[in-house]
Amino acid sequence: MWWLLATTCCVLLSGPIDGYKQESITNPEANMNIVCVFQSELISYWGYPYEKHDVITEDGYILGTYRIPHGKGCSRKTAPKAVVYLQHGLIASANNWICNLPNNSLAFLLADSGYDVWLGNSRGNTWSRNHLRLSPKSPQYWAFSWDEMAKYDLPATVNLILEKSGQKQLFYVGHSQGTTIAFIAFSTNPELAKKIRLFFALAPVATVKYTRSPMKKLTTLSRKAVKVLFGDKMFSTHTWFEQFIATKVCNRKLFHQLCSNFLFSLSGFDPQNLNMSRLDVYLSQSPAGTSVQNMLHWAQAVNSGQLQAFDWGNPDQNMMHFNQLTPPVYNISKMRVPTAMWSGGQDVVADAKDTKNLLPKIANLIYYKEIPHYNHMDFYLGQDAPQEVYGDLIRMIEESLQN
Repeated sequence: MWWLLATTCCVLLSGPIDGYKQESITNPEANMNIVCVFQSELISYWGYPYEKHDVITEDGYILGTYRIPHGKGCSRKTAPKAVVYLQHGLIASANNWICNLPNNSLAFLLADSGYDVWLGNSRGNTWSRNHLRLSPKSPQYWAFSWDEMAKYDLPATVNLILEKSGQKQLFYVGHSQGTTIAFIAFSTNPELAKKIRLFFALAPVATVKYTRSPMKKLTTLSRKAVKVLFGDKMFSTHTWFEQFIATKVCNRKLFHQLCSNFLFSLSGFDPQNLNMSRLDVYLSQSPAGTSVQNMLHWAQAVNSGQLQAFDWGNPDQNMMHFNQLTPPVYNISKMRVPTAMWSGGQDVVADAKDTKNLLPKIANLIYYKEIPHYNHMDFYLGQDAPQEVYGDLIRMIEESLQN
C-alpha cells in the first residue's frame, strides 16, 4: 500500500491536478516529535497536565508510562483520585487513547471526569525501547512476546502506578493485546488480580483461531522464513517515510480514501465512523513496533487455536522457561476480576467466533455488549465511541466507587 501512496509524491511535487484544487491541512499534532516526546506534547497541546514515569521491569526493560493526573478544569491540590490505567494493543502505543479530539479520546474524557489516568506502553514500542543492560541492537533484547508483557510489564506498571497514586486498587482498560496480557496476568498472578477493581476489555483477544486479519498470512510461513523476511529483532516500527506520507500525502482530501484504506487494511474497514480530518495524526504515530518473536507467538496462537505460552522451538528450551517440555496453556477461567467486555460485529481480528468461545470462560463477567458495526479500531478511533463504549465505562467506574 505504501508504494501506491509513494507514487503520489511525484504528483505533489508537480503541482495541482487538472481540474482539482488541492486541499492540504496538516494537524499540528501530526508534526510533533515522534521520536522522543510525542505523547507528552500531544497531552499538553490540549491543555492537560502530564507526568512521565519510567517503569523498570524485573527483567530490566524500561517502559515509558504517562500520567494525566487531572482534567483541565481540576485543581492539582485535591484528594487522591481513583486510578484508571489504559493499555494499548499490538504494534500500537499509548497514543491510541489521546489521538482524537479531547471530547472523543478516552484518556481525556476520564481525566475530565475526575480520574487519575495512566497510559502504558508495552516493551519494544517507540516509547519503551530501553533496557538496563541490553541494547535494542541485539537479538537478546527482542527475545520477548506477550508472555513477558503479562509476566513482567503489567505487574511492574500496576505496582508503580499504585505506589505513585497512593491507591490500593485501580481500574484497568485494555484493547486487543492489552486484554490478552490482562487475561494471562490476572489468571496466573492472584496478588496482582487483587489490585484490579474492574477490568474493561475492548475488542478482547484470547484465542485467534478464527481471525480473518491479513496478518494471518504469517501463519503459512515457517519460523525460519519469517526471520529471513523480518529478521530476529524489531517488527513494524514507524519510519521517516511513513511520517512523510502521513503528513504530506494523507493530509490532503484527495487521498483520504486511499489512506483510510491502508489504516484499516489489517483490522477491518469502517470509514464512516472515522474522523477523516485526523488521518495524518493517526498515521503519524503508527505503527509503534514490537518484536518479531511477538508476531511469531501470534502466528502460533492462530495455528494452535489456544491461549498458550510461546513455544521456544525445542523441549530443552521449553523446559528451561516453563519446567515442562511443552508450553503451558493459560486457563482464563481462573481469573476472578470483575470484567466488562465490548466486542465488534465487524472485527476481523477478534472474530465473533473466538469471542463467543471466550465469554463462558470469564468467571466474573458483569457486562457484555456487541456493537454490530464496530471493527477492531473503532474502540479508540470511532467517532461514536463516547456513546457506544465510553459513557457506560465511566458509569460503571462511578457505580463501583459508590458501592
